[in-house]
Amino acid sequence: MAEIPDVDSVESEDEYIHVLFRDPDRYDEIRTPDWADDPAESVSVGSEVRTGELEGSDDWEVTSVLIKKNVGEEKAEEQAREIIEKIES
Repeated sequence: MAEIPDVDSVESEDEYIHVLFRDPDRYDEIRTPDWADDPAESVSVGSEVRTGELEGSDDWEVTSVLIKKNVGEEKAEEQAREIIEKIES
């Protein structure tokens, strides 16, 4: 089982609360993959998952989760943890 990362930061942006798990600077590319919609939506409607491709590798991992702002920061962090657990476990 993969180790679930700790939350690095939680920031409110325009429509979303951005829950960051891993430093985006360590990735060659960042995407919002369609395959992550189902696990994300099953926890929080309208949420999005961003994944990053590790530098010099073909491996991808979740970098952050975006939760709709109306949820509130505390609940957004909780939901983001649940989403990343569904994807990485």
